[in-house]
This record gives sequence, C-alpha cells and structure tokens, in this order.
Amino acid sequence: MFTSVLMIEKPLTSEDVEFVTTLHGEEETSFVVLMQPRGDQADVLLRAIDDVAIGELKEAARELEEPEGKDARQPAELALEVSLAALRQAGSEAVGQVVEDRPLDKLKSVVDEAGGGRGHRADRPALRGGVLPPRLGLPGPAQGRRTGAQALRAQRIGWGATHNDFWGDTRMAPGIPAAMERPHFIGIGGAGMSGIAQILARRGAKVAGSDAKESGTAEALRALGATVHIGHAAAHLADDASCVIVSSAIRADNPELVRAAELSIPVVHRSDALASLMQGLRAIAVAGTHGKTTTTSMLAVALSELGLDPSYAIGGDLAGPGTNARHGEGDIFVAEADESDRSFQKYDPEVAIVLNTELDHHANYASMEEIYDSFETFVGKIVPGGTLVVSADQSGAVELTRRVRDLASLNIVTYGESEKADVRVHKVTPRGLTSEVTVVLNGKYLTFTVSVPGRHYALNAVAALVAGVALGIPAHNLASALGTYTGVKRRLQLKGEAAGVQVIDSYAHHPTEMTADLEAMRGAAADSRLLVVFQPHLFSRTQELGTEMGQALALADASVVLDIYPAREDPIPGITSALIIDAAKAAGADVTAVHDKAAVPEVIAGMAKPGDLVLTMGAGDVTDLGPQILDHLSS
Repeated sequence: MFTSVLMIEKPLTSEDVEFVTTLHGEEETSFVVLMQPRGDQADVLLRAIDDVAIGELKEAARELEEPEGKDARQPAELALEVSLAALRQAGSEAVGQVVEDRPLDKLKSVVDEAGGGRGHRADRPALRGGVLPPRLGLPGPAQGRRTGAQALRAQRIGWGATHNDFWGDTRMAPGIPAAMERPHFIGIGGAGMSGIAQILARRGAKVAGSDAKESGTAEALRALGATVHIGHAAAHLADDASCVIVSSAIRADNPELVRAAELSIPVVHRSDALASLMQGLRAIAVAGTHGKTTTTSMLAVALSELGLDPSYAIGGDLAGPGTNARHGEGDIFVAEADESDRSFQKYDPEVAIVLNTELDHHANYASMEEIYDSFETFVGKIVPGGTLVVSADQSGAVELTRRVRDLASLNIVTYGESEKADVRVHKVTPRGLTSEVTVVLNGKYLTFTVSVPGRHYALNAVAALVAGVALGIPAHNLASALGTYTGVKRRLQLKGEAAGVQVIDSYAHHPTEMTADLEAMRGAAADSRLLVVFQPHLFSRTQELGTEMGQALALADASVVLDIYPAREDPIPGITSALIIDAAKAAGADVTAVHDKAAVPEVIAGMAKPGDLVLTMGAGDVTDLGPQILDHLSS
C-alpha cells in the first residue's frame, strides 16, 4: 500500500474539503492529511484513510523519541517528519510535503505522485464551517513518555511554547440555527436558560419566554429585546414560535408545553439548544460535581481579558443580572456542562474539564457506577484529538481517568497537588480573601494570584489554566489574566459589611462544597467567629447526604438551619432539616432550627458581633437574606 501525507499550514477552503473527502479510486492508494486549521494554535489533524489502522499508527508513534535540544525546524515540518516515520514503522510507504499556500493544486500533485490513483476514504468526518475538524490525536502528556509527535503537540499547545501567534487568526461566531429563529423559553429566568436566551437574542433571534416571577434577569433579557411573561399560561406561547426550549425542571403539564404539543411546535431541551450554539466553534466544556460555575467563569473572564472575545454560558452571574452569558466574535465557546440530568452528553468539546465526580443528583443517579458511566459518555464525546483536563487529586476523577485512559485519540492532562499530576500545584498561599498559587508546568514554576479565597478555588483556577493552554494560549499570559477574575455571584460573594460584620454568600449545597467553603472562610476569619445560615437544597439530596451536611456545619462557630428548599421536587415523607440538625449536634456543632425564613435576619443580628463573618449558604433563595441581614445589622 502507498500512502500520501500532506501537511497543510493554512485553512482548507470548502472546495478543498470537498476534494479531500470525496477521493475515490485505486484501492492500493490511501491518504493521510495533516492539517493545521488555524496555524500553530490548532491541534494537528491526523486523518488516516483506508488501510493504515489507527491503533497501529499510534503504537508506531509511541516508539518515536523526542528530539533532543532545540529543533530549528518549523512545526509543520517536524509534524510531517514524525508522522511519516510513524507511518513507515506501521508498514506503509509514505511521501509528503509542506504546503504553505492554497493546498488544492498541491494536494492533487501529491495524489498523482503517489501512483496516479485517486484513493478512497473511510468514516467521512462531519464538516463544520467548511473546515475539517480535528480528528485523531496522539497520546497526551498523561500517557507515558512523550514521543516526537507529543513533543510537537507540547510545543504547539504551550507546554513550554516559545511562539505566541494565538491571536493571529479567529473566525466569526455562527448565526442563529434555523429552528431557533423565534424560540420560546419556558423558565427563561433560570441560570442556564437565560444564558442561551441572551446569546440567541444577541445573534438576532426573536426571543420570547416566561418565568415564575419577576427578576433582574427578566429585565436584562427585555433590554435585549426579548419578550418575557411572568407566570405560565398557554396564551404566552405565540403561534409562530419556531421551537419551545425547556429544561429538565419543566413538568409535562406546564400549560405552555401542552400548547406547544397542540400546535406541533418542536420542543428542544436546553442542552440541545446550547450544543447547537457551540457548533463551528472551539468548545471548552466544564464538568464536575462541584466547581463548574467558578471554573467556567474564570475561563470566560481570562479569555476576555486577553482580547479573545469568547462566547460563554455560565450557571451564575459574573456581576449583575444578565452577565451569565455572552455572544462573542471569537472562535472559542466556554460552557458549563451540567451532569445532573446527563445533558452534558450532548456536547462535542475540543477541551473538557472534569473537576471531580461524586454521587449527587440522587433522583437521576442511583450509584457511583451510574455517575462513572455518565462521565465516560461525556468524555467519549470529546472531538478526536481533543483534550481531557482532569483532577489528579479527587478519587472519583482519578477513577474516571483510569477508565478512559485507553480511549483512542484522547489527550489526557491531569492537574492537582498529587505528585503524579502532569501540572502539579506546588503551593497555595492564602492571603486574606485571595490566594497565591504556584504550579509546576513543563518543569518550570509559574506563580499567579487567585482573587477568591480557598484551596478549592485555587485548584479551579489551575484547571482553567490547563484548559486554556490546551487550546494553545501561552501559560504565562493566561495566568496573568486569571488574576483579573474577582468572583461570581453566590460563590463566596461578599454582599457587604455592617456594624463590623461581613456578610458573604455561598452556593454550596453538597457536603464537599460546604466543607470547602467553610474551611476557606475559617481561614479568612482567623480569630473571628464564623456564623452560617444554611438552607438545604432538595429532599432527595438531604435524604442521602443529610448526615454529611450536618457534619460539615461543625466547622462553623454557630449555624442556623432553615427548612428544605424543594426546587423541582415534591416532599419525601420523613425527610426534613431535622436530619441535618441532629447530625450537626452529634458532631458538636452549635446549631439552631429556624422554620420562618423571615425571622433569620433578626436572629443573626442578635448573634453577630463586630469582626464576625456571616455566611449564607445553599442553592435556594437563602441568598435573598444577605441584604436583609445587613439592614438589620445597620439598624
């Protein structure tokens, strides 16, 4: 068999793509096309067509040694040489050349030189925006010693990269998917739904929707031209709506959903809508049981600070209402990937982050095995040649890494405090409500500031750093930009100070999150007292994790526990906040039950002394108490 190899340094036009993907002819001729779609910042496209088995090619590549010393050759030349050598070791003859200009004519000439045949293809890739997507990648830094190809990729994605042309080429974000030109959102004010609505509105869609109550988010959407109804009624759905967008929280008997069925209007899940918005862009999907919103926000802020103008969809506001999403003109889309209902399995990211995997969302997952299966499916959707960034510290993430390590075409980069981490966190130094983080990246120390307290937030920042580097952003630039992140709403957000007492808001609702935030606040409080107002979230979560929640509250000097916030769930007989209170008292905590939420500000004002920290904690409406507590303290 005779194989033609071509390294193309500039984007293929749609005409070129059509030529490459429709080659047919002599069976003894096949082709491997290596493409750098956007210059040095893109992954090498390694496309094996016909009889060169992917496994054989990867096995051969593993035998190649990393070049010693500084290689003066251009990345395209080095990639071509390494790939040709790999193909030859796999038993295939191979020729190739670097094409610097329009590749079509050169490609045809290489085809002719390869024996006159017009080779045929297998497994034709989907086309996005007229450019072949990245496909097969060689093993990443987490998978053994680096080969020549890995060394090339390390140079290209920033593991010690010296070049910096990432900003040299971006492409416009796509327009509106045809099915979403006139979308109607049921629950448009939700964190995930409102972000998609914002992006569609900014792309020019005629957005409408409804929500249970008035909010700042509703007002922000109206300012973008969206129609937002308060309350749910069949009359709110326009007859000419192109689709109805829902989340998993919307019940089947919702009158607008019933009306959509009567009008035969397509119903689209929120995750499918978000997936369609990411099409054609370089997607980073941030997943994990905890830390998704913070890590996604860090990336959004840092990439914006670098002038890359990303699009993003976050599960929380960066500042005021309506700042949880943005339509940018750059070619990067950062999305929070929700595992709670398995909807993150809809995405095809170029880079995926998995911060941790723990048992949660008990209404949808019965065991850790189901959690692992779900995350494995998510990881399997990473585009071939893409990168998984995963914690080397958290036991669930380590187990997930073990399970997916042998996936073909997946680059795995681990991070954390473990000595085994590819990007190792050397030190986290608390500095009041900020931290200084030092990591070891490619054998060199890199120190940067994280403007939120707590070791877990420092690790989130490192995950964001590694993901950006995987896209080709120089590490030192990204580290500096991460220092501009000042927090996201409800993630240890300072609400204010009155009578010498600071009031801070936390979204933590799982025991692991609670412990992390309480430890961070304990460190920030120093010799002061830490008072907590905790509102449990979901009956199912309290049923499974109530004891652990109570144990976490033992880290506070005193706690007030509210009734369970039901959200989308119906009550479960016998499941109340008493489960948490009993466990907290058994762990030695000073805890008080308050069933009337309106009474909490007065209770806390009576407990707090100058210098104390008050933490409102939970995923429900406990956040509303922060300003009220400050008012009572002031008076």
